[in-house]
Amino acid sequence: MVAALISVGITAPEDAAFTIGIRPVFLRMDAAAIAESRARALGLDVDIKVWTMHLHLAWSAISLNDESVTSTKPPCTLL
Repeated sequence: MVAALISVGITAPEDAAFTIGIRPVFLRMDAAAIAESRARALGLDVDIKVWTMHLHLAWSAISLNDESVTSTKPPCTLL
């Protein structure tokens, strides 16, 4: 049942009531992506639309966020 829904959603036209769109993302480094911590490389963008509801999922093999990088240096204090 799940395989049938996925295959129908992937092959459906874009204006249908139920669609699944999958786009590969090689590198996303635009200014808005960096500001919102969405910069990534080697990932997938998945868009699922069911009537008026729209769900967007993004997966990345390599995250380029500053939060994902851990530093070995202690935090610097001014005093």
